[in-house]
Amino acid sequence: MALLVEMGWGGLVQYPWTITWTDISQYVDVQKRGVTINRGASDELSDTQPGTATLTLDNQDGRFTPGNAASPYYPFVRRNAPIRIAVAVMPTVSGSAPYPMAMLGDDFDDGRVDSTKWPTNTGPAVETAAGRLRIPMAPGIDTNFTSARTWKLQGSQLTAKLAVVPALNGSSNCAASMWITSTTSGTRIGWRYDAGTGVLAAMSQVSFADATPTNLTYSAIDHAWVRVRESGGNVYWETSNDGAYWTIQRTLATPAWVTSQTHAVDFPTTRTGGTSGYIEWDLVGADVRPRFWGMVNEFPVSWEGLASTVTISCTDLFKRLNRLPALKSMLAEEIRHQSVPGVTTALGAYYPLAEASGSVSAGDISGSGSGALAVTQVSAGGTLDFGTDGLAETGDSCITFTPASASAGKYLTGDLGAAFQANSGPYATSVDFWIKTTTTSRAILGLYEPTLDHQVVFALDGSGQLTIEYTDSGGTLTVYGSLRTLNDGAWHHILWDGNLSTRLYIDGVAGPVAALIPAMSGLRFLHVGGYRGARMFAGQIAHVAVTFSTANVGATLSPLRWAAITGFAGEDGDVRVQRLARYADLTSVTVWGTTFDPIASQGPGGSSVVARMREIEATESARLFAERDYYGLAFQSRDLRYNPAPASEVFTIDYADLETGGVELADDDQKLVNSLEASRPGGATQRVTAPSSMAAFGVYDPGALSILKTSDLSVLDAAYWRVSRYANPDPELREVPVEAYTMASYSDILDADISSYFSVYNMPAQAPSATARVTVEGYSETIKERSHRIQFHTSASFTDTVWVLDDPTYSVLGATTRLAY
Repeated sequence: MALLVEMGWGGLVQYPWTITWTDISQYVDVQKRGVTINRGASDELSDTQPGTATLTLDNQDGRFTPGNAASPYYPFVRRNAPIRIAVAVMPTVSGSAPYPMAMLGDDFDDGRVDSTKWPTNTGPAVETAAGRLRIPMAPGIDTNFTSARTWKLQGSQLTAKLAVVPALNGSSNCAASMWITSTTSGTRIGWRYDAGTGVLAAMSQVSFADATPTNLTYSAIDHAWVRVRESGGNVYWETSNDGAYWTIQRTLATPAWVTSQTHAVDFPTTRTGGTSGYIEWDLVGADVRPRFWGMVNEFPVSWEGLASTVTISCTDLFKRLNRLPALKSMLAEEIRHQSVPGVTTALGAYYPLAEASGSVSAGDISGSGSGALAVTQVSAGGTLDFGTDGLAETGDSCITFTPASASAGKYLTGDLGAAFQANSGPYATSVDFWIKTTTTSRAILGLYEPTLDHQVVFALDGSGQLTIEYTDSGGTLTVYGSLRTLNDGAWHHILWDGNLSTRLYIDGVAGPVAALIPAMSGLRFLHVGGYRGARMFAGQIAHVAVTFSTANVGATLSPLRWAAITGFAGEDGDVRVQRLARYADLTSVTVWGTTFDPIASQGPGGSSVVARMREIEATESARLFAERDYYGLAFQSRDLRYNPAPASEVFTIDYADLETGGVELADDDQKLVNSLEASRPGGATQRVTAPSSMAAFGVYDPGALSILKTSDLSVLDAAYWRVSRYANPDPELREVPVEAYTMASYSDILDADISSYFSVYNMPAQAPSATARVTVEGYSETIKERSHRIQFHTSASFTDTVWVLDDPTYSVLGATTRLAY
């Protein structure tokens, strides 16, 4: 086992694909303190907690001191620096030669080259203090670093970390490779890096040549690891960012020699001129298992005498999510985080018009820098009131315009700025807004170029029909009628898609194609509630947005805007969680399981994105947590735990192999529930009880359950599910400590994560059964040199069994006839 700790100096966790990772494993104290990681929840009824990691770094040279200009990582030793932690499981050789190539492993961390494993070393290559293989590259000298010919690629693989690529250093030819070699000279497959071209090539050579290699422009981010794998009659060349997840770059039918010969592995280099350099490889044959992905909270420097250390604490992505501001209404968030598949969009300006009563201007919250809209008086009289009742379902206020006449009153005007104007033309301009009025012959809003060559105005004609007026290169306003009257005193949403196939959308429905309104370029000024001092609007306006895009957006955005005023009531829980994640600019959400219920509205703003996700988690009896191997969330349905099959267990372990000091069989009333009152927004309050449990133990009521269901029946189902599981909980193992490193099933144990199953067999005679199957709810682990202790927090898997008709196990009357929910 090798610990792999990497820092993303200068990177941002929310943009993980741009991070270049630096290995700092050599500075981690694994002898005394080790690395501690906490993940998940203590039990199935508790919320999963933000994952944390703690480790101590050797800071003798000051490299981890914040603000130290002499640090090789300056100025990026700072709070919130990305960090990832993994364990590289190194293979062991067993059986007789020829061995599967996956058994060839070397972490190069003992300070000397293993001459038995690598009998040819012409460089000579050395192992560095950082625990890497360094192969020197001197001018005019070709080197080889070659294994014994005792390996077979068929059905196996060769993996290595490309830690440092060589520099050209003035040479006309400089290259380094990783080859699996045939017994025929020049016949080989592998990877070759050319420092002159910066190309990483996947090659199958015959006579030292490959006419059709796959050439990749080398990326230190994407190609940090390389692998060659043979499976099912094909050879695969793969690359990886982290050594855990791989991308296939080339596939080729397996050459005949791969299945008929025994192979050697070679890491040759060549340089024709220039000055000396080197290449560094690491972790050959490693099976990388990620354990933590997050950010460093701080870098506190401490001393014992003159010895300096930095003990860092780290938190997973929930740290970022928890510090985000409270969400606005779902309509506002949908506008701010709009997305159209396959189309580049940018929010040019967004005015919710939801300022407090008494405000004298309206602000843009798009973040694009568009100017504020100021209250402007035309003639005398009329009012403009902020803070009036808006779209009721969203909880947002709006502006009410009450002019003295069509030519006297107040409206909003503003200069959107040079950046907005620069985008108006290269990108199509789309406009959407909400109105409520009973008047006719009024202008709602308009955009125009300073020269007035281009103008677009949205208005109501004499019959209350919505119209679009526009000019192209000056001239008079051309009018396009929508054939839809909107002066009925109800709220309406209008979206004009200004792309080439111009279309108008009203209340989420597409209207006829407009008369190909020309592209509006150079737009800069916005008037709301009238246009250029005339046709003063009477009524209410809310949520004015302008979008720049490269293609049509209306067909996607208009239905979403319309549905957003209901808070997307009725969408399933997994869809809601993914929507909320998008509001946090998080696109990676892995959904596990399939059973999700319709969710009620969360329309009004005011709560955090995590609080809203937790509401969904509680409503669904689901599990929400941060992934441990990348920047993403996992959302697990309750059905993921139904009736686990033996094949789904990640491992089994003999009781005798546990660290037995912390093993305890619990049988208490911590989880007992036999009376539960439940309700939903706007629905009935209902109670579920378990009379036999109440008679035996008394009343155990945890308090009212309020969940976001859309029907009273769903609320009743949720309450029954809770009571049926915990009216009389069985004895259970809640803590299972394992010294995983010493186990033959070490890799399988590392696979265990939240909601995984495993069984402890050969339980002591005093246990109620010989085998206890448990579900992982979380764990605490400590990784040290030649030690990896994991304390699993577990629950009884039996708790989540459900009825299967006529099944010998899951249809036992009174025992396993719990209805699924």
